[in-house]
Amino acid sequence: MEIEFKFLVPSERLAELEAALRAGAFEPIDLQARYFDTRDGALANADVALRMRKEGDHWVQTAKARGDGPLDRFEHNVDLGDPTDPTALPDIRLHEGTHVGRVLEKVIGDAALIETFSTAIHRIVRLETVADTQVEFALDVGRVIAQGHDGAANRESPVCELEIELVHGDVAVLTAVAQRWVAEYGLAFSTVSKAERGQRLLEGDKPEAAVKAKAPVFSTADDKMPDAAEIQRRVVGACLAQILPNASEVAAGSEDLEAVHQLRIGIRRLRTALRELDGLAEGQFDPAWQGPLRHTFAALGRSRDGELLTTKMQPLLEAAGGPQIATVAETAETSGMTVTETVRLAPFQIVLVELIGFVTQASAETSPNGIEEPAKARKYIGKRLTGLQRKVVKGGRRFESLAPEEQHIVRKRLKRLRYLAEFVAPLFDEKHAEKYIEKLTPAQDTLGEFNDMSVAAVSYRRLAVKDQRAWFGVGWFYASQQSAARDCRKSLEKVEDARKFWKPA
Repeated sequence: MEIEFKFLVPSERLAELEAALRAGAFEPIDLQARYFDTRDGALANADVALRMRKEGDHWVQTAKARGDGPLDRFEHNVDLGDPTDPTALPDIRLHEGTHVGRVLEKVIGDAALIETFSTAIHRIVRLETVADTQVEFALDVGRVIAQGHDGAANRESPVCELEIELVHGDVAVLTAVAQRWVAEYGLAFSTVSKAERGQRLLEGDKPEAAVKAKAPVFSTADDKMPDAAEIQRRVVGACLAQILPNASEVAAGSEDLEAVHQLRIGIRRLRTALRELDGLAEGQFDPAWQGPLRHTFAALGRSRDGELLTTKMQPLLEAAGGPQIATVAETAETSGMTVTETVRLAPFQIVLVELIGFVTQASAETSPNGIEEPAKARKYIGKRLTGLQRKVVKGGRRFESLAPEEQHIVRKRLKRLRYLAEFVAPLFDEKHAEKYIEKLTPAQDTLGEFNDMSVAAVSYRRLAVKDQRAWFGVGWFYASQQSAARDCRKSLEKVEDARKFWKPA
């Protein structure tokens, strides 16, 4: 299994980065690769890549499949020598006996393989040794090419990326090296492989669907429940599984609103995990992570608030007889940065690298204050859940009389309660946990609507400075909040009745 970081290289920093790689011993290589799949795209759907690549004067057949972690890749290479037939198809039997070989056999079955796209890459390779750890740098510049059919022109996608791979040694050293290069050259983490670039070309550059949250998967081999440190790693890993692909798309320039939205949700979930699970194994989470996460979350929130006015609140006002008012997303006005520029900022990217390294560490030791016994870990989690639910219920009983800031705190606590319940559900009775979460959902939806009205009221008050017609919106949303606050109180009453799945019946 290979462990590597892959980063997008800003075009304006390419010459500088390449010069840095050439400053030591390096090797230039021209790579030509042909990628294969079934006619129905079975390999692409299974996140498996199969290629034949010319490396110098010989060909190598490679099969790749994703591993469990954000850096893990199963890879198997077979040297083919110098085949004379440029139209030769790969032989998957060459990967027999390997993990990826078993995946190939299962996914392909009896289906025939066809060539789908190709790549032309100029690579610069350099090795660096730090203590007992060796790291390989590979700068790839070139293009992915999808052949046009029936007279159509070829479609191409540029490649400009740096891979930093662990040859042998410590993942922590790999992480430290990656951090240094991110800070020096403005790199942005990317989850998109060349195979995925080719697949997108085949599909007409159709935007990738935003990745939504999934529950963590815990190892329960031999009925052994995970200890505290393992719980932390698995939960953070689940958060990164949502954050990284969405951040990768936004950093690459995607303007997809759902990707931005899901990235923001992923960051909120991660911040919840870092806050609520810190005491499981104290000292494992770095408090410095919170600053860049908070900054990025806030910037994405401003973007979301601006879109909210345009796509939801202004049409709502006009339906109620209000005037047409030009609403503008606030991000550019308040920070002068796009969401892409915000996500590519070095502090945020460095935190992503550190978090990936944290999750990838195979068996980080629990700190002296950590909880090693699974039963005690579940007891600690239960206390956190009980405390959050108690505060949510208490705030809900007097929601209408709370100050806006306190109402917002109740909403944030409800979100944390739901996210924490989703994180730890596999450690308890999942069916009971699912019923509990279902009880929280209506309240979260109602408080979300209430929050949208609160944000809109404040935003229209700002707009009224330039356009007095916006006062209609201020009055309408403030009036609507009164009945909405009552609905919030009623929905929060049901949270109190939800059965605590973390306690014995």
